[in-house]
Amino acid sequence: MSVTPEDVRHVARLAELAVEEADLPALTAQLDRIVSFVAQLEGAGASGPDASVAAPNGTALRPDLVNPRPLARPPAAFAPEFIDGFFLVPKLGVMDES
Repeated sequence: MSVTPEDVRHVARLAELAVEEADLPALTAQLDRIVSFVAQLEGAGASGPDASVAAPNGTALRPDLVNPRPLARPPAAFAPEFIDGFFLVPKLGVMDES
């Protein structure tokens, strides 16, 4: 696939970017190289039912466990106000009064 200047204009419109006409040839060449590189990747990967497996067959994967780390200090030690497990913050309207 070859990228045309109209393709670059279309992508720029989708991304809501302004593209100067003077920059169009360089951007077209850059985008064409990117698309060509991605096209080469299609043939490099494995295919078949096990193509999405990150580990070789027979490799045991670790279980997904959540191991929370204890805090060095409890939140009440550094929060301005902390009651019943909740941080208390001022209302935004109170901050507007000067």
